[in-house]
Amino acid sequence: MRPYRPDGNSLKAHISKAELCAEPRLPTGILKATMSTSNAPAPVYTSHKLLVANRGEIAVRILRTARRLKIPTIAVYTRPDATAPHVILADEAVPLRAHDEDPVSNARGYLDAEAIVAICKDRGVTLVHPGYGFLSESTSFAQMVVDAGIGWLGPRPETIEAMGLKHRARDLAREVDVPLVPGSQGLLRDVDDAVALASEIGLPVMLKSTAGGGGMGLVVCNSVEELREKFESTQARAQTLFHNDGLFIERYHPRARHVEVQVFGNGKGHAIHMGERECSVQRRHQKVIEEAPSPFMIRHPDIQDRLWTAAVRLAEHVQYESAGTVEFLVDDATGEFFFLEMNTRLQVEHPVTEHTNPGLDIVELMILQGIATRDKLDSPILSHPSHNQDLYSVSPSERQRHAIEVRIYCENPFAHFKPSPGVLQQVWFPQEEYLRVESWVETGTTITSYYDPLACKLIVSGASRAEAIERLSYVLARTKLYGPPNNVQYLKAICDSEVFRAGNVTTTFLDSFLFTPRAFTVQNGGLEATVQDYPGRRVGLGMPRSGPMDSFAFRMANVLVGNEPGTEGLELTLTGCRLLFHAAAVVAVTGATSTVTVDGQEARMWERIVVPAGSKLVVGTAKGAGMRTYLAIRGGFPEIPRYLGSKSTSMGLGGYQGRALTAGDQIALGDCAPSASERLPDIPPYFIPTYPADWTVYVLPGPQCDPTFITPEGISEFFSTRWTVSASSNRMGIRLEGPQIKWARENGGEGGSHPSNILDNGYAFGTINVNGDTPVILTHEGPDMGGYLCACTVASAELWKLGQLRAGNTVQFKRISHDQAMSLYKDQAQLLETLADPSSTGLPSSPAEAILEDLDIDPRLHTVPPDASTNRPSVVFRQAGDSAILVEFGDMVLDFAIRARIHAFETEVRNRRIPGIWSLAPCIRSTMVHFDPLVVSQGDLLAALIAAETSLPSSVDSLTFPGRRITFPIVLDDRWNREALERYMRSIRKHAVYLPSNVEYLARNNGLESAEEALKLLVRTDWLVLGVGFYLACPFLVPIDPRCRLVGQKMNPSRTYTPRGAIGIAGVVAAIYPIESPGGYQLYGRTLPPWQTWGKGRDFAPDRPWMLRPFDQVAYEVVSEEEYLQLESQFDAGQYAFKIEERTFSMAEYTAFVNNIADEVNEFRARQARAVAAEEARERQLFAAWDRQRREELEARKSAASDPVAADEGGDCLTSSLTAHVWKIKCMVGDQVTSAEQVLFILEAMKTEVNVEAGEENVGRLVKGFGRDVKEGGAIQAGDVLIYFN
Repeated sequence: MRPYRPDGNSLKAHISKAELCAEPRLPTGILKATMSTSNAPAPVYTSHKLLVANRGEIAVRILRTARRLKIPTIAVYTRPDATAPHVILADEAVPLRAHDEDPVSNARGYLDAEAIVAICKDRGVTLVHPGYGFLSESTSFAQMVVDAGIGWLGPRPETIEAMGLKHRARDLAREVDVPLVPGSQGLLRDVDDAVALASEIGLPVMLKSTAGGGGMGLVVCNSVEELREKFESTQARAQTLFHNDGLFIERYHPRARHVEVQVFGNGKGHAIHMGERECSVQRRHQKVIEEAPSPFMIRHPDIQDRLWTAAVRLAEHVQYESAGTVEFLVDDATGEFFFLEMNTRLQVEHPVTEHTNPGLDIVELMILQGIATRDKLDSPILSHPSHNQDLYSVSPSERQRHAIEVRIYCENPFAHFKPSPGVLQQVWFPQEEYLRVESWVETGTTITSYYDPLACKLIVSGASRAEAIERLSYVLARTKLYGPPNNVQYLKAICDSEVFRAGNVTTTFLDSFLFTPRAFTVQNGGLEATVQDYPGRRVGLGMPRSGPMDSFAFRMANVLVGNEPGTEGLELTLTGCRLLFHAAAVVAVTGATSTVTVDGQEARMWERIVVPAGSKLVVGTAKGAGMRTYLAIRGGFPEIPRYLGSKSTSMGLGGYQGRALTAGDQIALGDCAPSASERLPDIPPYFIPTYPADWTVYVLPGPQCDPTFITPEGISEFFSTRWTVSASSNRMGIRLEGPQIKWARENGGEGGSHPSNILDNGYAFGTINVNGDTPVILTHEGPDMGGYLCACTVASAELWKLGQLRAGNTVQFKRISHDQAMSLYKDQAQLLETLADPSSTGLPSSPAEAILEDLDIDPRLHTVPPDASTNRPSVVFRQAGDSAILVEFGDMVLDFAIRARIHAFETEVRNRRIPGIWSLAPCIRSTMVHFDPLVVSQGDLLAALIAAETSLPSSVDSLTFPGRRITFPIVLDDRWNREALERYMRSIRKHAVYLPSNVEYLARNNGLESAEEALKLLVRTDWLVLGVGFYLACPFLVPIDPRCRLVGQKMNPSRTYTPRGAIGIAGVVAAIYPIESPGGYQLYGRTLPPWQTWGKGRDFAPDRPWMLRPFDQVAYEVVSEEEYLQLESQFDAGQYAFKIEERTFSMAEYTAFVNNIADEVNEFRARQARAVAAEEARERQLFAAWDRQRREELEARKSAASDPVAADEGGDCLTSSLTAHVWKIKCMVGDQVTSAEQVLFILEAMKTEVNVEAGEENVGRLVKGFGRDVKEGGAIQAGDVLIYFN
């Protein structure tokens, strides 16, 4: 059979050749630096090929010049760098240690000289640039490159060796009368030799490794005793770091400056200098800020000239070739200068010299010199415009340009410069003519723990040093490098300091420089401490709303500290947190009752608290009832960026690093200090909620709470039941345990085999979704679309209660009218508005507690019957809470004409510009209209929607829909999906009709002969996108060819894990999972996800990280697992370009096609129906057996919980705060509690491990015994005794 693929005039080419050849989209900093390099015309060197043996910003920097010179390039990379910019920028990219699965060993690939040289030989490389670090000063590597006939862009190997050994370098300097720091003539023999020499030259001294560099292998000794103590350890460290334990000694000058001279030589005895740079601002002997010219030399031009001359004299003495740096120590008091070492490579700070001399490109000179040496040509350097000593021999009084560079590291200056790996959640630099950015990072870049944490370098220039400093301060204040801690604010503090501005910095300046961040450090994040804001995201398309689960307590906390009610704060789940504040801050704690202390002194909840600088704030475990506590801090967290409009944490997105806070995290604060005069409200006690164990939650019935789906008796039972909150609940959904639903139908028809199944539609926020036979309240991380019916929806004013439901609590739903729901909502909004208004003169009076009766209300707001004469389908407008209306068209069957009508309806609604609507969520046979009930009433909106529907034409046959045909690679029946099923069978359900193979089940369920036949059908047709939602713009797809429409039931219960890019079927609808997530579709393959978190790649954007939209068409191209892994790597790097063609879907063409194959379709569906009936019968038996066992286990737990536990008189006890399983017991009878933070038990609840700490009150006590039936693997209820103390 021929599958339906629209062709002819409807197919339009979408990708132009120009787009295919377009330069990759680069990080902002890379683009900025591109504009700052030389504009000289590029000669042609196409016969050469340059390999960059480095990574990060320096690799990008070198590649940029090579591209300008039109030299083909090769990048090498390790696994952590597979998606790095240098890999994208190079013409070719080759992995290092490709088969090394060990991440630590693989990351060392940049040090694998043999592997790099082998790549050079294999790829025809003629030039190698080593950058800085790694192998850049490796004599053996340089020799290997030269021996292979490849041009080494640097000095000769023998020069590298001579200058790399510091004692040998000192000898060479001495030969041409370059001043030396008093010290050893050669290597030290032993510690006694060191002591004798120290006594001769005077203390303090510096003990240095002869092979060291970058501040490593260097120790200052202030006394003979310290020298003896540190000698052996320094020697051992030198051997470990540099494979050379040779040490020498120099007199240490505590009041000294570090000044270096950039030199360039032609290798034949001629060299020039390019001016000096001062690098005195150092931490741990490593440079932080560099500038040119030196502020000291500006005041002492005579010393400057002698310094230049000495540097050139040494370079010419060793016949130096290429770029190098001669480093000097300058005594701040006397002006004496002494040779330190020569760096035989390109320096990190070389852009300072380039920025001081517009048009200079040191990398270009290195390339030209290397080509001349390799090809045995006359050096073109001597005639190059930049190789002119007169350009650089300019006195300070005549020089009209000053440049300063700062190195931005992802490290924490307040924690001894500890490296801070993580994701950069926002990267943005000011766009200024005087600013050069050398960077390899962009929003979404991960800083790994395997390499130096340098993120970028900022270089500014000005007509004077004062102007450059002002510009630098401005740039640092506006730079946004948000993610893990970095040194941006530290650099700004240095820049703004009087000592730096006066030009009086010496190398020990930072040793006593005081810097305290306005931040707090997490000492213990508890079970789950996440950043949330209100109202969260209102994007739709499956973007979780996130935000605080209890928005009432959250907003109250913000009001107390003077923030806007929706300002970001912390949500603390159950076990609180412990924070160390480095700055004084005003905070408030609300929500579930917990013990709150500041430096051990108890503080009151629901009031303002002032936390002094250096103090520890502890929020304890929620007591009794309630699940979540909220911490608001004045000023919020300004360095946590918004993601799709919100700072809320969600599913690896937003918040801080997309996750819960953990020990060691440091969060920057805003203007958090207390004010001398401020007028803020107190919360009247009668407005502080109580958190019971048995809850009543007011809901609005619908959208699918009617006898079409559930029997009248079943509806009555649903609302009279006290449902038990399951321990499997979390922010995605609150699972409820109770009686089985009494269904009014046997199955879900085309929606799926279970009566809870429907054709996918939008979900309202806070709806009670019946997943199989399990009611689940969809909360802040829940899906916004799916294929299960929803019985009722929580009223907006009641949503806060969901945040306080704890495992083991009970909840009963009471139906109320829309008017009642809006009355509750408006009262709540008025209260918050009054409390938040500083000008308000009075507080609201005590409210009367609302006790509302359960109302039997039909959720169908309006029904339009079908018109047989015109084939116009029925339309049902269903209530979906107080802020959404579900508009359903036709019967519960897949019909492309219905989907076309929905599209026409939405177009009409948008054209009418109805106020209050913020999102439309179309799917198979419906659209969910989300609206703001404070802007438009339900009644007015309903009338407008009815009018829009009425205006539609009766027939949609003539409609066409523009879209795109997008080809996805697919691995069929892949190993990743099979692994997901194995996990499901181990942890959830072992026997089901769809186990152990989803693919074999799909074959049986559709009357096919084999799994292979099923897979062939699934890829031979194009698929039409009918909806985008669920999670992260997950597409809902239907085969265009009806003969390929396989059906399958949803897994019951759902999986807790699905691989990213998995493709599955439920009912007749397929979906591509955008990320790892739970799911219930039958899996048959894996493709690239239509989601790119940071919007990388041609087909995505940062504000549109999803790709598909309704009426796009998806085609599949089968690939192997190995090919898929390569494509996935390209996709993650933003390099993969989907094949996209413009298409128009014509209803007339489609209808003609379907009519043509009607007999084949009918035969296929008849065979399919018989197979489905047989599989459903099998599944009913298998599910009944599993469900019976599950319920027996539940009853056994409840029975065990009801047994009385005898109180142990004369002893104190520690009880469980939640219903859970005991995962680990971390103490024994007789153990003594040594600290409040000591973990005594690890419980498992909500799919999370929960540490049970001893608490302050139990420090010093002895463990006397455990509660009844407390054992590893055992079940406990909230309130059960875990442990008794003496």
